[in-house]
Amino acid sequence: MTFTLQQALIPVDQGYATVDVQVVGDTIAAISPNLEVVGTVVNCENKLLLPGFFNAHTHSSEMWQRGVIPPLPLELWLAELYDFAPLELSKVYLSALGTAVETLLSGGTSVVDHLVLIPGQEFETIATAVRAYQEVGIRAFVAPLIWDQPLISGIPTGGNQPEDTTQGRSATEILQMLQEAINKFHQPEAGVYILTAPTGMQLCSDQLFAGCVELSDRYNLCRHSHLLETKAQQLLAQEKYGCSAVEYLNRIGYLSSRTSLAHCVHLTDDDIKILAQTQSTVVHNPLSNLRLGSGIAPILKYRQAGVNVTFGCDGSSSNDSQDLLEAIKIGSILHNVTDLDYQHWITPRQSVEMAALGGAKGFNLGDKLGSLTVGKKADLVLYDLANLSLLPRTDPIGLLILGRPTQVVDSVWVDGKRIVENGAVTTINVEDLKQELFAKSEWATNRKSKTVTQFEAHYRSVMGLPEAEIKGYS
Repeated sequence: MTFTLQQALIPVDQGYATVDVQVVGDTIAAISPNLEVVGTVVNCENKLLLPGFFNAHTHSSEMWQRGVIPPLPLELWLAELYDFAPLELSKVYLSALGTAVETLLSGGTSVVDHLVLIPGQEFETIATAVRAYQEVGIRAFVAPLIWDQPLISGIPTGGNQPEDTTQGRSATEILQMLQEAINKFHQPEAGVYILTAPTGMQLCSDQLFAGCVELSDRYNLCRHSHLLETKAQQLLAQEKYGCSAVEYLNRIGYLSSRTSLAHCVHLTDDDIKILAQTQSTVVHNPLSNLRLGSGIAPILKYRQAGVNVTFGCDGSSSNDSQDLLEAIKIGSILHNVTDLDYQHWITPRQSVEMAALGGAKGFNLGDKLGSLTVGKKADLVLYDLANLSLLPRTDPIGLLILGRPTQVVDSVWVDGKRIVENGAVTTINVEDLKQELFAKSEWATNRKSKTVTQFEAHYRSVMGLPEAEIKGYS
């Protein structure tokens, strides 16, 4: 794994420079024009070289419900999602492969999978996803999605909560399973990282959060959770704790420089100050927030306060894709309507930094990933500037972020290993993957969700919505 990238275009302070890049092993060894050739030569003429991006929040197995869940707010969307969640390890494997491939082909070299676990097969679910990611070669942050409260607990009671007979594992059992997963699968040197990942305050007990904090501190693991995605969760936090969810998480010691928080739509100015003080990271998932009507996260406020921000696609049934470049574009320009002062708006270069270095910092790897820097890991993406969607020539990064780039990724390296070449993933057979995804799925419309029917009237009541016919189906 020694090679020289020749004549690559890279961003510099005053524009762009054409350089050679030497990679030795898994590390960037030199960046300069006209370097001596070491190892294999890769011709990068008319190509843009950038550090790999982070798909910093997704749920891979949601791929099986892509495009089928109707327009619903998160709390009802979740009810339908879990009614039809895949219960086969073979589907977990295929959707993890698909998530990795789509992430790679849209500029990502790292994926953070807040992995939905099959009840009774939690450990096996983790093992299956890890196997898929290792086969593809993407850097994988596997965050087992854990919770120990009934699903209805995620909706404010309003003093009248309907019964939910959902029974899951206890916090003690969940933490024991997580301990086993850490022992078995946390292998940073092999590109696999296990995170402690309670889904959020809406469905997790104090005991579960405390156990996750303890495991995280003991093994120096990162923490990953949803936070205040919806107005309902904001109301629930006050009902449950008598304070904001951010205040609660800070009080129990969950927030830190190793903590990443997905969504963060409904935060106060005081909440934002706490995130900045604790050096927590916000993962912006603009497409799912729009799809589920959750709101627009105050990303410009976060940036002005010094909060680290990066981007995620979220799962494929709330986005409904894993096109990271699309998420970055929407997550950048969406906020132009939230602040009249255009000098606060996010520039394309800032978007690239948020997607690469912002992600690396959020997962405790800012010193190893996220920029084209000698000594950092060679997680690199090469974009074809002769692609029709990046023409005619203007500003390469502007075209990449503000345009609609299509099939523009030429090559990808993770840890110095080339896993995409000439626009194709080389580590697995993508044609076989497509055929298996097709064979194991079927056209689906107008399905009925019993849990949506059960929850909908209560949700409408506590959210102050008028009574309406309860549909409970797509």
